[in-house]
Amino acid sequence: MISPDGIPGARLDLPIQFEAMDTPQAAVAVSDVAARKISELVAANEEEQALRIAVRGGGCSGFQYALALDKPKSDDHVFEHNGVSVVVDQVSMQFVFGSEVDFVDGLQGAGFTVNNPNVVAACGCGSSFQVREDQAEQAAATA
Repeated sequence: MISPDGIPGARLDLPIQFEAMDTPQAAVAVSDVAARKISELVAANEEEQALRIAVRGGGCSGFQYALALDKPKSDDHVFEHNGVSVVVDQVSMQFVFGSEVDFVDGLQGAGFTVNNPNVVAACGCGSSFQVREDQAEQAAATA
């Protein structure tokens, strides 16, 4: 069978199912520990801010996270999770979608970590990462 689009083997008799997903609500999770730490940091500032999660080119694996307290910009994705506001720019969203931000305090120090299911490789020190080739090409096209 060939579909009207010319795709061999495509079945036209099966219903197409879509799952509605509100991107800002499902994009990035924040652990309870990270939410408490973010709340502490925001409370220490005089201005109302959110945790900004951004991805920048750099490092030995290609990309690095940039985490900071910041005010949202007009084209940002802004959402709330575990009682804290999170801001992600449009280009970074494709790299961090489905991630979880956590805060760890261990022998090597304390800080935020991003547990990202889109990462296919990371450098030995853990400061940079690589994503699937198709995601990197898509990011370059939208930048």
